[in-house]
Amino acid sequence: MDTELINTVIETQLAVWPEAKRNFDNLMHTKRKAVSLGDFSAQLQLNPARVRSTGAAIDKKSIGSRPCFLCESNRPKEQLVFPWLEGWQFLVNPYPILPVHFTIPSSLHIPQCGIPLEMASMAEMAPDLVIFYNGAKSGASAPDHLHCQAVLKSELPILTLTERYHTSDKPGWRSSESFDLDLPFQFISAIITPDAEGMTNLSKVQNAVGINPDNGMPDKDFVNVFFWIDGSGFLRIIIIPRKAHRPSHYFSSTNNYMISPGALDMAGILVMPREEDYERITENVVREIYNETAFSTLPEAVKAPFNL
Repeated sequence: MDTELINTVIETQLAVWPEAKRNFDNLMHTKRKAVSLGDFSAQLQLNPARVRSTGAAIDKKSIGSRPCFLCESNRPKEQLVFPWLEGWQFLVNPYPILPVHFTIPSSLHIPQCGIPLEMASMAEMAPDLVIFYNGAKSGASAPDHLHCQAVLKSELPILTLTERYHTSDKPGWRSSESFDLDLPFQFISAIITPDAEGMTNLSKVQNAVGINPDNGMPDKDFVNVFFWIDGSGFLRIIIIPRKAHRPSHYFSSTNNYMISPGALDMAGILVMPREEDYERITENVVREIYNETAFSTLPEAVKAPFNL
């Protein structure tokens, strides 16, 4: 799937779905501004159309009381399914964060319960894209239906930073702590080589965990994960272990910000559906949001599966 086919898929979908076209068109007028957090640069985006995802109720009662919007029988009739990997469906996301934004749900209604290794095949099928996964408690607005998403890999600051400091001559798993940079949170990076050792390293991704804030235990639901092919043709992976879905600012009655970080937010595209939040947010608040939802120092339980 090259750039031309990606554009054709989006144009085909928008030609028959006015609501989606309106949301994509609105991206051209979206306000964005950069904030520098040491060696990590984030783009703040005002995007009112994302209010549904940002404020989604993901408790069991709320999930159980609504139809699954990723199941084919419940999706809008205008939403087209494009050819993709067997067992998965390729959809244009009608509420995009970026001008190229796809949702890739499983054909089966099964929960968001683990990182699918098929993401590696997806990345190889579409080398211009980064395939990403939100753990069930780390930004997934449909934790009841296994899915991942895709955007252009060139859009995400964390990918550029990782390729610069985790160079292709050092395959395997590394902690960003070894980069010796000023980062608002730490993550785990891998370069997967096309050999037996690489396949062993690839299999380790399924052991990725964050820490559940309710019990302090390792939890596979508290991760954000990215797969992509770099300029040298290597499969790359980033895992961002999480310790919370939403920061204290989301719940604050006195200093409230409607920000609910998922994978793209952690990758450097921080989405805000409310203009008042966008206008008043400061660098210190952005740092607090990252500090409260990810780790400034990676716990041993998070590093252990990768022998870091």
